[in-house]
Amino acid sequence: MLAHPELELVGCWVRSEAKHGLDVGEIVGTPEPVGVRATTSVAEILALEPDCVIYAPLVADTGEVLTLLRAGINVVTPVAWIYPGERQRARLEEACLAGGASLHGTGVNPGGVPDLHPLVFSALTSAVTFVRGEEFSDIRTYDAPDVVRHVMCFGATPQEARSGPMLDLLSAGFERSVRMCLEVLGFSPAATVRRALDLAVATAPIDSPIGVVEPGQVAGQRFCWEGLVGEQVVVRVAVNWLMGEDHLEPAWTFGPEGERFEVEVRGDPDTFVTIRGWQPPSIAEGLRRNPGVVVTAMHCVNSVPAVCAAPPGVRTYVDLPLVHGRAHPDLA
Repeated sequence: MLAHPELELVGCWVRSEAKHGLDVGEIVGTPEPVGVRATTSVAEILALEPDCVIYAPLVADTGEVLTLLRAGINVVTPVAWIYPGERQRARLEEACLAGGASLHGTGVNPGGVPDLHPLVFSALTSAVTFVRGEEFSDIRTYDAPDVVRHVMCFGATPQEARSGPMLDLLSAGFERSVRMCLEVLGFSPAATVRRALDLAVATAPIDSPIGVVEPGQVAGQRFCWEGLVGEQVVVRVAVNWLMGEDHLEPAWTFGPEGERFEVEVRGDPDTFVTIRGWQPPSIAEGLRRNPGVVVTAMHCVNSVPAVCAAPPGVRTYVDLPLVHGRAHPDLA
C-alpha cells in the first residue's frame, strides 16, 4: 500500500495485543516510522471512515464484514467470497446496498490460478471442453506452523488427517472456484462438483519447520475438486502440498518441472501455462518472505481502486475492470 500511488494508509487493524499501539513501520520493517499506529479496536477503524479495508484475518468473521459494508466501507479480502453462492450473496448484497459499498474476494489459490486465470486464457480459445488450475508446492516454506500441523494435519496420522477440518475448509473456497468456471464459461447448469483427498506418509524421519515428521505420519496431501457434466470432467482444481520429495509413500514428486502453478484450457486451440516465481527458492527464503503470500497480498492492494470505483454490491473478478499493478515509484 505504501508503494501504490493511488493509496494512502490511514489505519491498521491487528488481532494481537502485542502489535496494538505499534507504528506500522515497526511491524513491517520499514526504515522510518509510517506515522500510523496499529489497533485491535474495530471502533477505531470505523471512526477513521476509510474508503476501503483490506480484511485479512486467519478466519473470516461475516459479522465484521457486514458491519464494515453497512458503514459504507468497501472491503477487499483474500479469505472468502471469491464467488459467493446465491444465499450468501443475498446477505452480503443487502449490507452493500445499505452502506453504498462493495465487497471483492480475491487471492491466488483459491482466487487467481483456479478461476481468474483459466477464465482469462479461455478468451483465447473456442468451444472450451476443459479448464484446470493446479498448484505444486513444498509446504515446508509456509511459515504458519500451527496451521500446518494442527489445521492442515501434516505430521498427523492418515486417519486424523482424513477426519480433520482441512477438506471442508478448503472446499468452501475451491468449490466456488469450480462453480465460477462452470457458470461463467456456460457449462450445463446440471453440472456437479466432487472432491477428493489423497495422502502420502513419511517412510523415514523428515525434518521440517513444524518439527520432525515421523514414519507413518502425513507428509504429503493432494486435494482435488472437479466439475462434471454427466461423467465428463470439465473443470479441475487441485493442490499438491508435499514435505519435500524424499521419503514419501506413495513416492510423490513435483516431477522434472519442480514447484509451480499450472493453468490449462482445452478447446480450439489448447492453452497450457506454467507460472513460476511464486514459490521461494529455498525453505529459509520462504520462511523469511514467501512470494506466494506476497502475490495474494498484491492482488488485494491492486484491486482497491477498482473496488472503490465500482457500484455497490458483491463484485467478483467478472464484475470488475482489468486490475493491474503500478510502476515502481523510482520509475514513475
